[in-house]
Amino acid sequence: MTNNQIAEYNAALRNKPALEIVRWGIARANGRAVVSTNFRPFEAVILHLCIQVQPDIPVLWVDHGYNRPATYQYAEKLRDILHLNLKIYLPRITAAYRDAIYGPIPGIDDEAGLMKFSAMMKLEPFERGMKELAPTVWITALRKVQNPDRAGMDILSEDKIYDTIKINPVFYWTDAGMEAYLKQHSLPNEWDYFDPAKADEKRECGIHAK
Repeated sequence: MTNNQIAEYNAALRNKPALEIVRWGIARANGRAVVSTNFRPFEAVILHLCIQVQPDIPVLWVDHGYNRPATYQYAEKLRDILHLNLKIYLPRITAAYRDAIYGPIPGIDDEAGLMKFSAMMKLEPFERGMKELAPTVWITALRKVQNPDRAGMDILSEDKIYDTIKINPVFYWTDAGMEAYLKQHSLPNEWDYFDPAKADEKRECGIHAK
């Protein structure tokens, strides 16, 4: 896919409803679409959109072992409500093992430590999952407002790392828009989410490298 083609697709999709964007992406996946999630706040939106188009779409989740109880409870609640085809990938070692050998989760000032943590506990299982599921279309809940690194992204891009087309149907949605969708469809949310691979919400963990 050329840069011009990507620009044309993004222009065409810019004002389309998110559900229509999901339909457009899944129609081009030849049965090999996936949606990834971390069960952070508002994730119910993208999952609900996807299962309306393909109820059995694989839902890729890396459980790095450091999620808070509320996040695990949220994951189970959404799996039950939406009948998610959840594909859970775990690191090669447990959180307890990592902590015993390498110490506490690195802080925000320890960039090298965070990169090592992310590679071991998050990126490796994610890469394994993407290799096994081998999607041609990868749907995410990335949004422009989430952090500065995402401001230069768009609804559609070609991800050469995973050899897939990445589609972000809610990329231009605000928090208010996400809240309204949850309310409209009586979907739950949760706010006690923390990503130890980032240490800060404005930092990328590496999965969505441009």
